[in-house]
Amino acid sequence: TSIGSYAFSGCSGLTNITIPDSVTSIGSYAFSGCSGLINITIPDGVTSIGRSAFEKCGSLTSIAIPDSVNNIDASAFAYCGDLVNISLSNNITSISSNTFYYCSNLKSITIPSGVTSIGGAAFQYCSSLRSVTLPDTLMTIGSSAFELCTSLTDITLPDSMTSIGYAAFRD
Repeated sequence: TSIGSYAFSGCSGLTNITIPDSVTSIGSYAFSGCSGLINITIPDGVTSIGRSAFEKCGSLTSIAIPDSVNNIDASAFAYCGDLVNISLSNNITSISSNTFYYCSNLKSITIPSGVTSIGGAAFQYCSSLRSVTLPDTLMTIGSSAFELCTSLTDITLPDSMTSIGYAAFRD
């Protein structure tokens, strides 16, 4: 029912993964460093994605996180430089720190309603990010969350905001 920590870590020749419907959790670093990974299908039964689970999967271009997922841990998709499209689960309540750090080709993101916090450096160095849609439920944006998102030209902060961290939108 789970893919253990480091299970496929460093399998650079792995290009396609279909996770069985019986899996409910993806462990920390499970696919980290799978630099040749182009396609992955995450089934509806998965509820959690561990720390750095897909970190450094540089060839991954698109991913859909099913609504069954309620937790995406820190750095889950960090350094996925070719990632252009991502669809987030509507059941997450926070974006962990460094989740999409250095996803330099990510062009837009819609943060689902219900998310109350965006962690530090969550989108730092997403230099192609042009469009971010923030929900009315968002209360906090962590330090450096959107730092060096040099293509970001317009953002609307919701009335619910209570805290914006240091250098959240710098450069």
